[in-house]
Amino acid sequence: MDKIRIRKLISNLAKRDYRRMYMNDFFLTWEKTDDEIAATFLVAEILRGLREANISCRMFDSGLGISLFRDNSTRTRFSFASACNLLGLEVQDLDEGKSQIAHGETVRETANMISFMADVIGIRDDMYIGKGNAYMHTVSEAVQEGYRDGVLEQRPTLVNLQCDIDHPTQCMADMLHIINHFGGVEKLKGKKIAMSWAYSPSYGKPLSVPQGVIGLMTRFGMDVVLAHPEGYEVMGGVEEVARRNAAATGGSFARTNDMAEAFAGADIVYPKSWAPFAAMQQRTDLYGAGDMDGIKKLEKELLAQNANHKDWECTEALMASTRNGEALYMHCLPADISGVSCAEGEVAASVFDRYRVPLYKEASYKPYIIAAMITLARKRNPADLLLDLLEKGGQRCL
Repeated sequence: MDKIRIRKLISNLAKRDYRRMYMNDFFLTWEKTDDEIAATFLVAEILRGLREANISCRMFDSGLGISLFRDNSTRTRFSFASACNLLGLEVQDLDEGKSQIAHGETVRETANMISFMADVIGIRDDMYIGKGNAYMHTVSEAVQEGYRDGVLEQRPTLVNLQCDIDHPTQCMADMLHIINHFGGVEKLKGKKIAMSWAYSPSYGKPLSVPQGVIGLMTRFGMDVVLAHPEGYEVMGGVEEVARRNAAATGGSFARTNDMAEAFAGADIVYPKSWAPFAAMQQRTDLYGAGDMDGIKKLEKELLAQNANHKDWECTEALMASTRNGEALYMHCLPADISGVSCAEGEVAASVFDRYRVPLYKEASYKPYIIAAMITLARKRNPADLLLDLLEKGGQRCL
């Protein structure tokens, strides 16, 4: 990206109203205005352009980014670390097993003790319905209280790195990939995207990706179809968000129990396994009660339920039924690849291999999305700051 293009993006950013993002958190995409979503995309593109031009994006000369992952992660963990490093922040991972949390330290105490000289806290807590997003809010309220009481000299920003409701950094990266693939946000109206369940030989995959996709992509006038077998419903409240978004933007939101119907004529397909909402609620209750025998029984039932739908696979035949047989295949990764990572899975090996490079590009937007969220939350005048970085042109690599 050349400097003229970067300058135009900065000029566009300056016209957006994102003042409420300053010193605020990023929990769910549908809590943000259209201008705030657009500003996040713009800052991500500007930061990417600066780095491609070998211009340093360091806007902090010290500070800490704290990561707390209560579930396994590769892409999001390294994306958060990369984003912090890009901006000049050090990263410290909080391992709960090695902290005083194991000895009964409260969330309020932990939140304050880890936040001295911290600018951002990234949390992933996606496994238990009604718990993850609530935990993030508890941390946010604790550091706000610590700042108000003079314990913390600044209030760190919290970034949702995936909760039980939404995966905003993933879905924002997905959306930016779509925008660039089709040549601009103005070209998305009327495009059909199939967010489809797909078979996996494992159980308990979070609902946050399909929920995040329908909660975000209905904001762009697209025709969004949620497909899954009967019994694999997502949160009803998120479906209602999708319906409202579609009505407001001239797009549509529909649900089907037929994968082939969802794929027919689609411009984008996103086949991804998830656990039924009702089962995830049951799982949360069983873990809360310490009923490990109940957990084992539920896992066995859900694996058997999944096995009834092995035909929900993204095959070459289904891809041929999309618009001109050339739909953009997407996945948050890692995908369950039939004959590669498992015997039978979400996607045929030939389909996945053909889209491997676009999939990696899709993932590559996440560090910039996270860096954009941090920038908009921590800097009062990001457009001026980014223009200053561009004009100074300090080299990242000498």
